[in-house]
This record gives sequence, structure tokens and C-alpha cells, in this order.
Amino acid sequence: MLSNLRIPKEVRRKIDDELQPGEFIRWVDQPVPQLITASLIVSVLFGIPWTSFAIFWMWGALGFKLPDLQAGLQPEYLFALFGIPFVLIGFGILSTPLWTWQAVRRTVYLVTDQRAISIQGGWSTTIRSYLPKQLTDVYRKERADGTGDVVIMIRHWRDNDGDQRTEEIGFLGVRNPREVEKILKQLAQNAT
Repeated sequence: MLSNLRIPKEVRRKIDDELQPGEFIRWVDQPVPQLITASLIVSVLFGIPWTSFAIFWMWGALGFKLPDLQAGLQPEYLFALFGIPFVLIGFGILSTPLWTWQAVRRTVYLVTDQRAISIQGGWSTTIRSYLPKQLTDVYRKERADGTGDVVIMIRHWRDNDGDQRTEEIGFLGVRNPREVEKILKQLAQNAT
């Protein structure tokens, strides 16, 4: 089944390493990168003025002229260096869609005859395995184009301020969430 998909070789190796002997894949796919990275447009729109202002501030601290290093190290040059962390933060914000897109390319979701598996790439790899008894509250969220998310569980926690936070965990940005939900519910039903 994997031979028909365009899954990168390193992701295929992770799938092979994760499967138990005799475990059969019923469904496998990768998230649609555009669905995940499109949600980051707001951060990019914030990052543009942030980075622009940081560069403008540094330029202003330099007196709106290029530094003349032949004249030696001037105090305003040191003052302008305080803007470097803010410029770097801005570049980080602007590059978030690129890093996210790379992580999505290293992510794969699969359902076998024994469990559901999420392999999420990025700087490190996170592998989540869901047994049939964990698939009792599965639901889907569809977009107008038929793509969407299949939520397996919701994680609740409190942030540093003590505010309640939630995160939907599952197969996000999949091409046919209705089919995936059906397969997951069948897997849960067959196990009881």
C-alpha cells in the first residue's frame, strides 16, 4: 500500500519500524501542507511589521547611516546591537510557515488492523499510538473542500498563567476525514 504514495523515504522507514510483525495497514496518508501552513498567515502578518520596526529601530540607533568602522567603535553602534534579538525573533516569526511545512512533510497518519498511529516529524519525531479502546470519542471537522481533521482526543492543561487550555489531537489536515472517521470507528467497534 505504501508503494502508491509519495511518502519520503525517511518517513517510510519510520512506518516500517513502528509496525508490528503481521500488522496490516488499512489506511495511510500525510496531511495537506497548505491546510496547516495557511493557519500561520496571521503570525506572518504580525511578523512583517515586527521585523520592519526592529530593523528601522536599529537603523535609527545608527543615525540612519551605515556605521563607519574605520572610525572605531562608537557608542551608538553598541546601542544598535540591542535590536538584533528583536530582528532574529522577527525572522523566526516570518519563517514559521517554512518550518511547519517541513514538519508536515515528515508527518504521516495510518490506521492498521490493530491501532491508529500518528508519526509527526520536525526537529524530533513524536509517535502516538491509539488502541481501539481509545477511539470511542472520535469526531471529524470538515472544510468546504472536503478536507478536514479527525480528532481522536482532546488534551486539557493549564498554562503558566493558570488559564485552561485545550488541544485537539488526531489526524489533522487530511484529505478525506469522513473515510478516516469511518475506518477508526470500525476499528473501535471490532475490538469490543
